[in-house]
Amino acid sequence: MATQTGSAETTEQDCELLRRTARGDHASLEQLHTRYSGLLLATAYRVLNNFKDAEEVVQEAFVQMWQKAAAFDERRGKPLTWAMTLTRNKAIDRLRRVQRRSRLHDEVEQEARIWNRIVENDSSDEVSSHDTSRIVRSAVIQLSDDQRRAIELAFFSGLTQHQIAEKLQEPLGTIKARIRRGMLKLRGIIGTRL
Repeated sequence: MATQTGSAETTEQDCELLRRTARGDHASLEQLHTRYSGLLLATAYRVLNNFKDAEEVVQEAFVQMWQKAAAFDERRGKPLTWAMTLTRNKAIDRLRRVQRRSRLHDEVEQEARIWNRIVENDSSDEVSSHDTSRIVRSAVIQLSDDQRRAIELAFFSGLTQHQIAEKLQEPLGTIKARIRRGMLKLRGIIGTRL
């Protein structure tokens, strides 16, 4: 019975800390951090399997706890459960972002290899090369201006995606998406003709 009373007391103390956090009490958030950070770090690490990313997720979770403490409803659950759910969801979101970036990077590299095969100039077959060049030029013209500019900088100017993003003053993700979509469109146009 003492364990249940202790658990109920801890839950009530944590609820009070969250109420004070909702009123802007930094010391209460610090106490919650002291109580929860180890468990939240373990939760995030189990999802991400990366200590640095797990630490960042825990930090983000505490920022969200600070911002949304007033939204906590003790009738719906315990503060620790709420904090662990916030952390787990943030960790899953981060994992999905990392996986999406990795897939996009792999797809862009695959498209680059295909592109390189298409535009390689085989001096032993100049007529075929001229036809290929004409097909590629007509396909590139069909791209949007943004896609065409990004692809030209990547494949004809030899810039990396980071350099293109800096040159065009656009986010890296936007540049990657433009190149990927442009390459997919080129593959659709050129694939049937070569």
